[in-house]
Amino acid sequence: MSRLFKILTMGFLSGLLGLILSPLLFDLEKNIGLNLLFKLRGSRKVPSDVIIVAMDKATSDNLHLPTDPEKWPRYLHAELITNLFRQGARVVVFDIIFDNATKHDYLFSRAIAHARNVVLCEWIKKETIPLRDKNGGKAGQVGIEKLESPCPTLAQAAVALAPFPLPKTPIRVSQYWLIKTGGLDAPTLPVVAFQIFALDVYDEFLQLLKEAAPSLSEKLPGDSNAIIEAKNVENVILTLRNFFESNPLIAEKILDKLKNENSVSIAPKKKQLLTSFIKMHQGPISRYLNFYGPPRTISTVPYYRMLQTESDTTFNKKMHDVKGKAVFIGLSEQLRPQHKDGFHTVFSQTSGLALDISGVEIAATAFANLLEDMPVKPLGLFANLTSVFVWGLVIGSVCMLLSPVISALSSSILGVLYVSAAYYQFKHTAVWYPLVVPLMFQVPFAFFGTVLWKYFDKNREEKNVKKAFGYYLPDNVVDQLIKNRSTIKTEAQIVYGTCLITDAERYTTLSETIDPQVLSNFMNEYYNVLFKPVRQYKGTVSDVIGDSMLALWSTTEPDTAIRNNACLAALSIAKAIYQFNQSSGSFQLPTRIALHSGHMSIGNIGAIDHYEYRPIGDIVNTVSRLEGLNKYLGTYVLASEEVLKELNDFLTRELGKFLLAGKSKPIVVYELLSLVEESTEKQRKLCATFEKALNAYRRQSWDAATDIFYESTKISKHDGPSIFYLELCKKYRDNPPGEIWDGLVHVNNK
Repeated sequence: MSRLFKILTMGFLSGLLGLILSPLLFDLEKNIGLNLLFKLRGSRKVPSDVIIVAMDKATSDNLHLPTDPEKWPRYLHAELITNLFRQGARVVVFDIIFDNATKHDYLFSRAIAHARNVVLCEWIKKETIPLRDKNGGKAGQVGIEKLESPCPTLAQAAVALAPFPLPKTPIRVSQYWLIKTGGLDAPTLPVVAFQIFALDVYDEFLQLLKEAAPSLSEKLPGDSNAIIEAKNVENVILTLRNFFESNPLIAEKILDKLKNENSVSIAPKKKQLLTSFIKMHQGPISRYLNFYGPPRTISTVPYYRMLQTESDTTFNKKMHDVKGKAVFIGLSEQLRPQHKDGFHTVFSQTSGLALDISGVEIAATAFANLLEDMPVKPLGLFANLTSVFVWGLVIGSVCMLLSPVISALSSSILGVLYVSAAYYQFKHTAVWYPLVVPLMFQVPFAFFGTVLWKYFDKNREEKNVKKAFGYYLPDNVVDQLIKNRSTIKTEAQIVYGTCLITDAERYTTLSETIDPQVLSNFMNEYYNVLFKPVRQYKGTVSDVIGDSMLALWSTTEPDTAIRNNACLAALSIAKAIYQFNQSSGSFQLPTRIALHSGHMSIGNIGAIDHYEYRPIGDIVNTVSRLEGLNKYLGTYVLASEEVLKELNDFLTRELGKFLLAGKSKPIVVYELLSLVEESTEKQRKLCATFEKALNAYRRQSWDAATDIFYESTKISKHDGPSIFYLELCKKYRDNPPGEIWDGLVHVNNK
């Protein structure tokens, strides 16, 4: 399989895994992924328009009341409502069940009726009805749900009644119903409270609705006062929801108009409230709670504090500021924690006290979410599946594309980036991106899957390569080549490349003086020193014969990068061989190196059952002759002008123009000394002096050239090129070459 196909296949498999697991592991995503997002985000700011009045232990102690709030005298509730009404509360919600009549209900109901903004809590009662067959025998049973209302005196006084059903612990609460279905079709407590709270913008909403849908506006009460008088808040909610569900474009049309600042003249705060009001009637009837933090994150005031008046010495005006706010009254979890009256949420363990959140705080949280229009919004099915598939495609492709170590690092970085992006979206828009499947399943699958795939691929490929190279080279060299190979093709191809050739001095003498096995081991160590720089600088070892190595850097087009790498490899080999010889005792192999660049052919050469994969062409012949020139010049690293063209990072010195043995075209030869940044003052001085001497030589100023070449030998004792040219100067002083001579040096021997 091609590499691209493998990359795409692994990406597709990782994406497919996400598609399969996402629907199956949604509960795990909700319990772990959503929980992690809340933990990362922490607490967030609560809208100032909601406040909780807690029926807590402090109130029980201060007022000497029973620990069961249902037994508190209801005249206290009447006083509370009266205080809240005087202070301007917009809506008052009791998350308390008032099922039995008491002697103070008359006072309580009068206060409720006078305030005209009090919502009382209904509750759901489940009944089991037996089913009978036609003979009267038992045929099973069916469960039904019924709404139970407060005692009639209180129910008739309230502006609205609403249930707020939630699952009890140990189930973690994460959602709530806007409309309780199952045959009930009852708006829940937060929705009813918000409907009353939003009556402040009902007239503006009705005007917008008349413009967008006149027929519906005629079915609704003419103003907010009519809704309160008729006590039909629940009916208005159901009417609007049914209409917007069947006519979603109407709601969008109104929302678009609200977005346009020039289309309506409504204050920004009212415009936001209108937008939230309309969106409450859209979308699913079940929503995820966007919790603000641990218990009591929402502004909470003890019940007894709200009974105080301005004449009380301990009256706190700031604490009593409820003007224009929604006030939720209910049981505090701190009053009777042993009774488990709270609900388990993502923040239940935050404080380390295992404290749950009370039902009234969840109701207030749901109301605040509606007010902000910021519930937790999970991705839709299509968006969720698309996101996990794309993520799988990316992570699978990255793991297959890169080496295991780099892919592990890249996967970690991508994972952090994914979590960061999901966290950012959750914090600022409350959009919930999946975490469990992408991070706990797709990333490990992609990483370990590619590791296994590459492992089996590598084993299979190495067996094939070893078998193929068995026709060319001994096994010990094949092992080195396998670690350092490039793609091998059966047909020859024309490439642009740089050849690097090495040759060891004294190899013949060494081979005559030591045991063959010792020589074999020594040469293996020697080639290990040669191969490492070639591999480090992305070259390929093409041929090894006796004490000589041929390495290649090739591309389809001329490229300075491969020439630069070849030069770096040559300098690194020279340095490594020097260190190797220093540590080898009496076994010394000084090594000469040459480099040449140009177009060449690479392919399999041979017949029958023996082939060699090698470069062919003038470049190879020339670099071999160039390497031999080292012997005459007393140098160790030579490079042609073609190699060094446009490379400015190396210290070189031109040694002249040479016509090598058996060649018809001369080449300009340089000695490669070092990187410029690593060069010494002595080297730079030698290059400058030698350049002057070479210029004098080309001008046929033999005496001047001799003096300057001699000066070079003082800078570097026994400088080979200077000694070579001193001999030529002496020769040409006695037998001048003639006027048309251009400084060309003929080398007749290899």
